[in-house]
Amino acid sequence: MKVTRIYTDTNGDSRFEDIEIDLFDRGEIGRLSENIEVKSLQFRTVPPDYDYDFHHAPQRQYIVLLDGGVEIETSLGEVRQFQTGEILLVEDTTGKGHRTKNLEKKERTSIFIHLA
Repeated sequence: MKVTRIYTDTNGDSRFEDIEIDLFDRGEIGRLSENIEVKSLQFRTVPPDYDYDFHHAPQRQYIVLLDGGVEIETSLGEVRQFQTGEILLVEDTTGKGHRTKNLEKKERTSIFIHLA
């Protein structure tokens, strides 16, 4: 399963990295990953005009986009767009941070899964 990681490099810049979460065949119930220990889960909506300047992630967390797309820019100027159903692993809790804005002028909903 593809996940996009946002992290801070040794120079303090935010970067993207595409990673794979291994899934294992569990027969009739499908393919599952290994368990990932989490601390808490949070639901979030942002307004249609959401455009948040450079900031750090408040903690290591997965973000699952439930509806609406988002554009993220790293401190190095790389820009990627993510759509409904995509998963991000956000780990840039230090450094220069990243910028985030809605792709469309509509409320966007996501789930934050805070890591232990």
